[in-house]
Amino acid sequence: MIKKLSLLLLAALLVTSTSFAETFQVDTPHTQIHFSVQHLVVFKVRGNFNDFVGVVEADPKNKTIVSAEATIQTASVATRNEKRDKHLRSADFFNAAEYPEIHFKSKKVTGSGDNITLVGDMTIKGITKEIVLKGSFLGTTTGPKGKLRAGFEATGTINRKDFGLNWSKVTETGGIIVGDEIQIGLEIESIVK
Repeated sequence: MIKKLSLLLLAALLVTSTSFAETFQVDTPHTQIHFSVQHLVVFKVRGNFNDFVGVVEADPKNKTIVSAEATIQTASVATRNEKRDKHLRSADFFNAAEYPEIHFKSKKVTGSGDNITLVGDMTIKGITKEIVLKGSFLGTTTGPKGKLRAGFEATGTINRKDFGLNWSKVTETGGIIVGDEIQIGLEIESIVK
């Protein structure tokens, strides 16, 4: 009898101390998905994507992320240079006409607070590769309409050639026009669904 009572008390304690995850919808106007890449060795081209959707399942109390996924429209790439953006949308790079979306879906998330690691699958041009993002759960607040909001940020590095983004040229002096490593950055504001 005492053993049963002890197990019931332990179960009750675990249930009351466990926090529950909330599902947050990415707030596109208050979110940035950006990247940078070496250009001619002496300069970094920076750009972003303007059209995307995403969902983050997170536990606000413990500042943990359970899962994350996003879909980005490749035609929304913007680098403040229309000629370059048109080239990025072409078959040399994203081939937006044939592959209109980039997808990310987490597979494993560890850590909490300012020390979160997301391992997930990213698909670009129909090629899926595992990537690693390092991030933070910045916190929560109540927005103007009374809904819970949460902030997240993450960074990572990918090799563009892993995803079939192979175009490049060498200058007459031997310099490479476009570097292979792409730095990714995310600043996310989200609203509980």
